[in-house]
Amino acid sequence: MTNKKLAWQSEKAGFEEAVAYLKGRAIGAIQSMKTPWNSFNAATVDGLEWSSMTVIAGRPASGKTAILQHLIREAMEINSTQQMRVLNFQLEMPKRSLAIREFSAAAGLSYKQLCSAGGYKLSVTELEKIAKYAEYRIKYPIDVVDTSCSVNDFKDIVHSYMDTHKTDKGYTNTLVTIDHSILLRQETFERDRTAMLYNLGEAITFLKKRYPIAFVILSQLNREAEDPQRNEEGKYSNYVLESDIFGGDALLQHADTVVGVKRPLKYNIRIYGPEKYIINDRDIMAFHFLKCRNGETGIAWFKGDFGRMQVVETDTPAQQERINTKNK
Repeated sequence: MTNKKLAWQSEKAGFEEAVAYLKGRAIGAIQSMKTPWNSFNAATVDGLEWSSMTVIAGRPASGKTAILQHLIREAMEINSTQQMRVLNFQLEMPKRSLAIREFSAAAGLSYKQLCSAGGYKLSVTELEKIAKYAEYRIKYPIDVVDTSCSVNDFKDIVHSYMDTHKTDKGYTNTLVTIDHSILLRQETFERDRTAMLYNLGEAITFLKKRYPIAFVILSQLNREAEDPQRNEEGKYSNYVLESDIFGGDALLQHADTVVGVKRPLKYNIRIYGPEKYIINDRDIMAFHFLKCRNGETGIAWFKGDFGRMQVVETDTPAQQERINTKNK
């Protein structure tokens, strides 16, 4: 007997849904969730579509958390015409540390300065400014999960969250983020971390079909991405490759957009990749768009202000060969 849950359906419903979606976008009733970065929006569908999944991967200290927190911090104001919420699975640091890092961006002070460390003493005026920012900031519907959870816990929490905030108009557009996916708790039936990530990918695919959620997941790169041979200047191997993503296809095959992040000077790479980009700033970040289901792959350039948890777009670095040509 055929399982009704697995039975086929006419493609009619899909076509009708697609036409309604395109009409909604044409009249502005349906919009993507814009990010703070024009190049990121250009690589996607003018931002992150609801019911999509984005993976941002990098080695430790590559700036992934700064990217994510900048995105969350700016999301509400950039998309003020849309009704939306944020659910942040913050599995790396406590809520207090997360808030202080946000104060850093708002106050223009480093984490150490905010903590009155390193010879700096936070003034009463600065404390009042931070308190006012906190009062302003908490008006936004942003919620945090900072307790240990498995993939099954993650699914249950997302289901509950979407049902809790459902209105008479339907489910609320929600940005769901995980910092970092590798920190989800492995269950006994999952033989290793890769198996856990496969389960996470399948869970997110199910959830994004059911709810208007834009998932942004932070992931790791394999250690092989740091091999000395990969750091020989001017080589294609300088770049982040799909094979560098931890767990291989575990998340890659489920994602709509995959971005590999690298800070070349962290590895003493001053001439980056076969295009021979000249890197002279340790905080320059290359965003490698490895997969763009509805856009174009390529490299975009950013600069991190990690003390203030900000990431801003910057000009494409000059290229060595072009400079040499001009000087001849």
